[in-house]
Amino acid sequence: MDGDRVEIDGGIMEGGGQILRVSTALSCLLGLPLRVRRIRAGRSTPGLRPQHLSGLEMIRDLCDGKLNGGEIGSTEITFTPGKIKGGTHIADTKTAGSVCLLMQVAMPCVLFAASPSELHLKGGTNAEMAPQIDYTVMVFKPIVEKFNFTFNCDIKRRGYYPQGGGEVVVQMSPVKELSPINLTERGTVTKIYGRAFVAGALPIKLAKDMSAAAVRCIRREIRDLYINIQPVREPDDQAVGTGSGIIIVAETSTGCLLAGSSLGKRGKNADKVGIEAAEMLLQNLKHGGTVDDSLQDQLIIFMALAKGVSRVKSGPITLHTQTAIHFAEQLTKAKFTVTKSEEEEPGNDTYIIECQGMGMINSNL
Repeated sequence: MDGDRVEIDGGIMEGGGQILRVSTALSCLLGLPLRVRRIRAGRSTPGLRPQHLSGLEMIRDLCDGKLNGGEIGSTEITFTPGKIKGGTHIADTKTAGSVCLLMQVAMPCVLFAASPSELHLKGGTNAEMAPQIDYTVMVFKPIVEKFNFTFNCDIKRRGYYPQGGGEVVVQMSPVKELSPINLTERGTVTKIYGRAFVAGALPIKLAKDMSAAAVRCIRREIRDLYINIQPVREPDDQAVGTGSGIIIVAETSTGCLLAGSSLGKRGKNADKVGIEAAEMLLQNLKHGGTVDDSLQDQLIIFMALAKGVSRVKSGPITLHTQTAIHFAEQLTKAKFTVTKSEEEEPGNDTYIIECQGMGMINSNL
């Protein structure tokens, strides 16, 4: 078999867990045996961390594959996929590792399963260096469903750094193929809304302070729009540990959703958390693209799998996106082009990401 394995260098470009997620998901979908070397070579603690390992084990289980080198700290794995099957699959990081990153690796695979799937994902729901679960539900879900599939995401329990303990259940049915998307018209911002949350030992006043600071910050740039950021205290029976954070979403006249978010931590003032999220949102609105920086790279794998040409207008291309494109092209027959947007308004820095998708067909259906 070794002669036919696709060799992936996990240390190039973004050099993190994303390379592993994109390449193992595509390996599973395309039935390509894979070797990934120099895993997370670009990180301060290279090799597999608990959340990467639990993601790999879930992919292995949902396609009856074989995984070698699956240990914490391992910098090389080989993976031989089998046939993707539906049913119930559980992944537990046993840490505050992000459930959203587990979802990113599993979702493209179960779309091409033979029957509906239910994913039980355990770990951190609101973790640093990853999309918050609220982002996944409020922004990622409505946009990614434009590829012509739907999924249900039920937040059973929230879990925060350091102990995790959150659980999310994702249900989805397989599709025959994915439709391409065309997200090139930004439109105008019609509303801004969000939630500022506290859980565990923290008082609701913190959530109110985060929300108020965020609103003040946005008001300086956008004066005439109603901004509704709800302060929330997570119910004790639905949250493990102590955590806080905020997400703010701007919705446009063409149905685009762009967000800014931030997490609280010990010693970080609540106003600062609110302002960070507001500034991130304003930054995402400034470039004139139809997707924010967090969504950009998450759409790449779906664009690669879809049938036909997808086009997305974005702000400056992130390293995560460049990395996702590189590995999607290496493993599929999809072709991406990135061009500076023509109809530039002064001050805008926008690009068109175009993809001729491979047109993956679900042979199980």
